[in-house]
Amino acid sequence: MIVSASYRTDIPAFYGEWFINRLHAGYCNVFNPYSRKPYAVDLRPEAVDGFVFWTKNLTPFLPRLAEVHERGYPFIVQYTINSYPRELETSVIDSARSVQHMHRLARDYSPLCPIWRYDPILISTLTPAEAHLEHFARLAAVLEGATNEVVISFAQVYEKSQLNLNIAAAHDHFKWHNPDDAAKLALAARFVEIAARHGMTLTVCSQRDYTVAGSQPARCIDASRLAAIAGHRISAPIKGNRAECCCHESRDIGEYDTCPHGCVYCYAVRSPGLARSRYHSHDPQSEFLYHPTAKTH
Repeated sequence: MIVSASYRTDIPAFYGEWFINRLHAGYCNVFNPYSRKPYAVDLRPEAVDGFVFWTKNLTPFLPRLAEVHERGYPFIVQYTINSYPRELETSVIDSARSVQHMHRLARDYSPLCPIWRYDPILISTLTPAEAHLEHFARLAAVLEGATNEVVISFAQVYEKSQLNLNIAAAHDHFKWHNPDDAAKLALAARFVEIAARHGMTLTVCSQRDYTVAGSQPARCIDASRLAAIAGHRISAPIKGNRAECCCHESRDIGEYDTCPHGCVYCYAVRSPGLARSRYHSHDPQSEFLYHPTAKTH
C-alpha cells in the first residue's frame, strides 16, 4: 500500500510531529471525508510500500524525513513552488528556501525523490500569463539538476475556493479569471519548452485536455518511481482520486480544512479561519490528525 501524506493538507509543514508519532505507533486513524466514518491505516514497514509527501514547506519536516529514510521507507516529495505574491499565498515560505530543499532531497536521498509542482496556475492581474512564464523560467533554471519532472495544472475553481478568491480579490484589489482553452494550451506549450531546456519532463495533473506535445499526464502517486527509489518491485493498480487522475492506488491520511498556509485558491480549505482553528487545536498525540471533538484554543 502506498500512503499519501497528504493532498488534503500539508503534513510536512504543520503536522510532522503527529506523523512521526503515528509512525512509531504503527497506525493512524482517518475520517472518510464524505461519510465521516473512521478507518485505520496500517503504517508498519511491512504494510507500507512507500510514502508520497505533499508540501509547500519542508523545513520543519527535514529531521523527521531522515527518520523515515532510516526506517527503510521509500518516499517521493511533491513540492509546490509557485513564487506567488502574498495576496495569493499568505504564509508560504520564500521560493529560494524551497529550491534549496529540492536540491537537498536529490542529494541526500535520490534524484527521483523530489518532484516540482507548479500548480495550480491562476491567471489574475497579479499573475498574468507573462508573469507565469517569467516565474516558471526562473524557477526551472535554479531547479535544474534537482528534479526530472514538473507537474502543472490550471486552477479549477470550486465553489468554496471561488468564495475565498473573491474575498481576497476584493480585499487586495486584484481580479482573476479562467482563461479559455487556447490560452491554456499556449501557456502549457511554452512551459514544455522551458522545462525541457532544464532537463525536466512536464506532466499535467488530471487535465488531459491541456496535455500538449512534449508533455504527458501526471502520475503523482507513482508506484514505478517509488519502486526505482526502493530498488524492488511495487505493485498497485491505477485508481485515481478524481476524473482523469492517473495515480496508482493509495491511502491518504490527511484531513481537509486543516492547512493554515492561507492560499486563497485552495480546493482543500473552505474557510481559512476554520483551518487555523483546527491547526491550533490539533493534538500531535491523537490517533487522528484532527478530531472534531478537539477543543479550539
